[in-house]
Amino acid sequence: MRNKQTLRRSGAVIMASLIVILGSLGYIMILAVINGTVGFLCAMGVTFFGAVGIAKAIGETVFLSYDGIIALAVGCGVLRGILRYIEQYSNHYIAFRLLAVLRDKIFGALRRLCPAKLESKQKGSIIAMITSDIETLEVFYAHTISPVCIAVLVSLTVFMVIGLVSSWYLSLVALAGFLTIGIISPLIFSGKLKASGVSYRKEFAECNAYFLDSIKGIQEIVLSGGGEKRENEVNARSDRLLYETKLMKRDITKSGAATELLVSVFIIIALAVGIFLVMGDMLSVGKMIMGTVLVFGSFGPVIAVSALPGNLTQTFASGDRVLNLLSEKPAVSPVENGENMTPGDIIVNNLEFSYDDNTKVLKDISMYAKKGEIIGIVGKSGCGKSTFLKLLLRFWQKDKGDILYSGTDIDKINTDSLLEHVTMVSQVTYLFDETIEDNLRIAKPDATMEELENACKMASVHDFILSLPCGYKTKTGTLGDRLSAGERQRIGLARAFLMGSEWILLDEPTSNVDSINEGIILRSISEQKNKRNIILVSHRESTMAIADRIYCVEEGRMYEQNRK
Repeated sequence: MRNKQTLRRSGAVIMASLIVILGSLGYIMILAVINGTVGFLCAMGVTFFGAVGIAKAIGETVFLSYDGIIALAVGCGVLRGILRYIEQYSNHYIAFRLLAVLRDKIFGALRRLCPAKLESKQKGSIIAMITSDIETLEVFYAHTISPVCIAVLVSLTVFMVIGLVSSWYLSLVALAGFLTIGIISPLIFSGKLKASGVSYRKEFAECNAYFLDSIKGIQEIVLSGGGEKRENEVNARSDRLLYETKLMKRDITKSGAATELLVSVFIIIALAVGIFLVMGDMLSVGKMIMGTVLVFGSFGPVIAVSALPGNLTQTFASGDRVLNLLSEKPAVSPVENGENMTPGDIIVNNLEFSYDDNTKVLKDISMYAKKGEIIGIVGKSGCGKSTFLKLLLRFWQKDKGDILYSGTDIDKINTDSLLEHVTMVSQVTYLFDETIEDNLRIAKPDATMEELENACKMASVHDFILSLPCGYKTKTGTLGDRLSAGERQRIGLARAFLMGSEWILLDEPTSNVDSINEGIILRSISEQKNKRNIILVSHRESTMAIADRIYCVEEGRMYEQNRK
């Protein structure tokens, strides 16, 4: 059964929001509309002046000479080419400039939402937004705004010209055709096209996310024997995407066929009305020819508008997704006019937190960590240990209680200062597909080679790096897959040491390594005890051997554990 997908915003609101993003580029869009309107009228002028020549030849009173008529027809053709080029150049200039603007806004939103809100978002869906959704919006700016404006201006101009040079009856036929093809028909088909377009974009984004996950986890899939199951799911998702694509294409084809039929119907009506007027001596043959030729050649802009619902369904779905991201509020607002952090102790009093305002993840948490201590936090998976570390970095907003750094509540400390003095090494260290040196410099871009080496020595990874063929210039590979989990974890630890933060929060630093690597990592951490303040989270009792004091987390509550 197909699930009906809906937009959070109406099409009009999405279009208005996208137009507002134009900003200072609006004047170029106006230039494109003017060029497009005049250019299409020039294109019509070629056939119209041909009709004028025929009307003159059969005796119609025309004040232009044949040379003048030919010159105007040729001039219209040349001018049409020039104006068409300027129109297309303007539209695409705006579109490509806005591609950069939109991507900048999206990356800005991701930075603002990071890291808390991004944990719940599918990475493949974000990639689809940055790539395909933005490309879809490019079509809106380059091939939607201008055609609509051009269709309105051209239709009004043609309506007036036909009435003045031929007959107002023919003008009314043309106007009826413009309204039916450009407004009524698109409205009738837009409902179906909107539903199929939203479903297609959703399915496309979900397929992207699933494929990305499959590629990233290919080793685990093979080792766990899950290849056949994954393949079946990939095929099933591909079939669903193909089904949604067929539905969308079928609806677009029906809309296009209806438009072509309507154009043919109104051309026949215009011709019939013209013949009727001539037979009733209400219109001369020459004027009938000029009027009907204008009607025949005037449907181009409204045909372009009638074809928009197929593109607009994609635009609305993509635009809605992008606007959703841009309007999403971060989990916390950065503190910019507070106090700078000073080195000292951490005191937590009566801390409470929940992700959904209903289920409390942490309840009435109290603890303290003095300078020069290694504090251990143990507990089962999912008990809230990692959440507690994120609250110490203010990735999430605490519901109640105090987190004090040297007596200053975390909500009053400038965000930049907090992140400068407190850093975290997560359970899985992410390495970019760059050299080891480049991956280390993320923590301190201007670090000297000596500083890099000292940090790696502190993390007990320097000798390993030197054993590699290119040393610090060795490429880590995609997702760091050329290195073992323990080696990646030690490089992550070296990053933290290189950054020079007073407080280092370690989230399960030994969960993915063997006992030998665990010993190396724990020795490196222990050696930094007098230089750094360390909070160490783990579910392994062996990891807690280096801790001075240990807190245990159970069912969202924390209590200090007595050492045996």
